[in-house]
Amino acid sequence: QKSESKLRQVIDAIPALAWCNLPDGPNEFLNKGWHEYTGLSEAESHGWGWQAAFHPDDLPPLMEKWMKMLASGEPDEIEARLRRHDGVYRWFLIRAEPFRDESGKIVRWYGTSTDIDDRKRAEEELRRSEAFLAEAQRVSKTGSFITDLLLDEHNWSEELCRIFEFDPATRITTEEIRARFHPEDLPIYEDAFKRAVNGDRDIDLIYRIITPSGKMKYVHAVAHGMEEIAGRPLYIGAIQDVTESKIAEEALSRARAELAHMARVTTLSALTTSIAHEVNQPIAAAITSAGACLRWLNRDQPDVQRARETAMRIEEDGKRAAEIISHLRSFYKKDVTPRREMVSVNDLIGEMLVLLRSEADRHSVVMRTRLAADLPVVSGDRVQLQQVLMNLMLNGMESMSERGGELEISTRREREEVIVTVSDTGEGIPADKMEEIFKAFVTTKAEGTGMGLAISNTIIESHGGRLWATVNPQRGATFHFTLPIQSEAQIEY
Repeated sequence: QKSESKLRQVIDAIPALAWCNLPDGPNEFLNKGWHEYTGLSEAESHGWGWQAAFHPDDLPPLMEKWMKMLASGEPDEIEARLRRHDGVYRWFLIRAEPFRDESGKIVRWYGTSTDIDDRKRAEEELRRSEAFLAEAQRVSKTGSFITDLLLDEHNWSEELCRIFEFDPATRITTEEIRARFHPEDLPIYEDAFKRAVNGDRDIDLIYRIITPSGKMKYVHAVAHGMEEIAGRPLYIGAIQDVTESKIAEEALSRARAELAHMARVTTLSALTTSIAHEVNQPIAAAITSAGACLRWLNRDQPDVQRARETAMRIEEDGKRAAEIISHLRSFYKKDVTPRREMVSVNDLIGEMLVLLRSEADRHSVVMRTRLAADLPVVSGDRVQLQQVLMNLMLNGMESMSERGGELEISTRREREEVIVTVSDTGEGIPADKMEEIFKAFVTTKAEGTGMGLAISNTIIESHGGRLWATVNPQRGATFHFTLPIQSEAQIEY
């Protein structure tokens, strides 16, 4: 009796619901913890009464499993919800073991029910978090990874495998990742790998991959070195499929270039009369000089010296006409891909002065310059920068069309930038338009399209500079733009 009492005390003290069932299934004994938890008395729990404590949805699979155990005589376990005395259901892990006599016959079933509700909730929360993360990665087309570079171990998310078209069941290796790179972008991979091995903690790169299905994708990868394990760098990162945005960006760039080209054509169409006058001047001078040259040569005693001087003037006039036509041809040229080269801003301004001289005369505008000597060259697209200068200079002239004025173009260097200003003495810019003039379709001119300054702003920003306007103290407005100074070695051709 003392031994049974001690055993009963032990069974009642263990942190689980303990029980003993007869070989055919009904309950024989339940410990104190069971009764305190469920609120069921011994009489209510005895036999098959213990079933009342289980959740109605969990009881059928529980009984099915219990019947199979009774038939097989093998130990097993199942998870089910038990109702607490206050009506709250919590998850329990129920384990059962058969106890056999010397002949192997089952004489009792012993088991425990352990509260695992907190664990189940944590597991469910983890599953939900993983599901949300997987869905977020799928929607954003972003995959994640953890990589041990030196051991060549790569733990990739399902979405990242989908982007690269890897079978999630196969082992991913550095060589297989490298094989996905676009051949032209392999140097990007080699450089990033070298930097990571040498301890660079942060990697950020955009490159192209070619998948087994033949698709070319643009991806943006970022990685951060978390820690080192036995001297090996461990990186965590994310890779996003940016193909659609890259294609859209390229299409937008082409559309902007097309629009810029049309703006140039429209601008020059409006200048046809002035351009014709500008070209006709050297041609007419050349014709006059040619007639004089013939007269000097047709004399009874040809005046060779004067004929030579006249021929030289013909040559100069021809070069001047050719220079104007050359500038016009480059400006009309349709090229959707910007062509970067080393450009002298002062030379560009000189070209625009030649091209717009007749337009300035038509508006009674005097053009002046204050150009810094020894101004560094900049990296830029010559035609696009011509377009910006032409737009700003024409805007200034048109603002002075009623009574004329002065247009001053100046350049200077300030730290690592070239600053260009175009200042006029015209009507100025209304205060309520100062913040809006660089937006598309906003104009202060009756017949303006509102695209000139918007396109100019886009061009300058694409060159790494900025464009802004200020009101002059006395009269008119000044437009300023900057261009970063680059050495020829820094330019990517």
